[in-house]
Amino acid sequence: MPSPSHRTALRTHSFTESVIREMTRVAREHDAVNLAQGFPDYPAPDVLKEAACRAIREDVNQYAITWGAPSLRDALVRKYASWYGLEVDGTREVTVTCGATEAMAAVMLALVDPGDEVIVLEPFYENYGPDAILSQAKPVFLRLEAPEYRLDLDALESLVTPRTRAIVLNTPNNPTGRVFDAEELEGVARICRTHDILAITDEIYEHIHYQGRHIPLATLEGMRERTITISGASKTFSVTGWRIGTIIAPAPLTDAIRKVHDFLTVGAPAPLQEACAVGMNELGPEYYEGMVAEYRERRDVMVRALAESGFRAPTPEGAYYILADFSALSGEDDRTFAKRLTREAGVAPVPGSSFFSDPQAGRTLVRFVFCKRLDTLREAGERLVAFAGRGA
Repeated sequence: MPSPSHRTALRTHSFTESVIREMTRVAREHDAVNLAQGFPDYPAPDVLKEAACRAIREDVNQYAITWGAPSLRDALVRKYASWYGLEVDGTREVTVTCGATEAMAAVMLALVDPGDEVIVLEPFYENYGPDAILSQAKPVFLRLEAPEYRLDLDALESLVTPRTRAIVLNTPNNPTGRVFDAEELEGVARICRTHDILAITDEIYEHIHYQGRHIPLATLEGMRERTITISGASKTFSVTGWRIGTIIAPAPLTDAIRKVHDFLTVGAPAPLQEACAVGMNELGPEYYEGMVAEYRERRDVMVRALAESGFRAPTPEGAYYILADFSALSGEDDRTFAKRLTREAGVAPVPGSSFFSDPQAGRTLVRFVFCKRLDTLREAGERLVAFAGRGA
């Protein structure tokens, strides 16, 4: 019988360790190429690194304003106006967080009540469901079907009930690589307006798309006052360890979000906020165009390697993930296959079941990242082809 002092909160009992972080450990154990966790193995832009060092040398080492350094909030105001024609009040509508992960948790805790329902599209990034549960809300899942992963708007609307508080939308999407198009987004906007519900958008990959364009939901008619836009610097500037996330929301919602953020983390790292402001201000269109071109080349290398190895996967439209079906290679479940691939091929993916509410839905899938140097991806591809050649 466990000691009463060892009792844990019921809300955590359905949680598991992040499978993504687990696979990073497995990759290290087997000296495998880590295509599980989405962090680059190449340098961040020099302008950001130099700005961070300069800020530290200039003693920007104490607490920033809780909801974000003025320089970064001002840079975000300029960015949203320039990129999307969206007017943002940097004083009342912007919150800087410790990464987009904290941003999503802060938003849920601030805006979702116990008993509310939050609609989550699946496959999903693994934090959304637990964030809703931490808020004592109920996640309600809508599965998008491979290989197109299009959003069925009728199916989405059928899930709305009087308890629905919000829809979580991630575009460009992790793990599918979908970039939801104007028709899909207009449909989400109509549903939100009709039923008076919020949209919580995770747009952390907003600048990484290979076709179409990224459309912030907040720019659509009637959505500015009901959309919470989450993004950050991690993916755009290859600084995943800096933990600089951002939230744009209407002022009344921002007031509540800032209170939760304050009690969660107080504030994001002050010198790194200054550096991200410099990056936003100084890196022009050529940086973003070059970044996308490089990611497209990496994507194509990985897509070819997976096809040659016997995997089936749609070509991603955005972000830097490929969700691949391995059923032609093995009848194993996804966790067994992912660990064997790491051990025997020397390439670590993420088991697909971690992206679904029903693990069976992902039992033939694994996710690979391609935010790595071309040499790293080519080496991974050679290992995968050799693995398949041995009969998997």
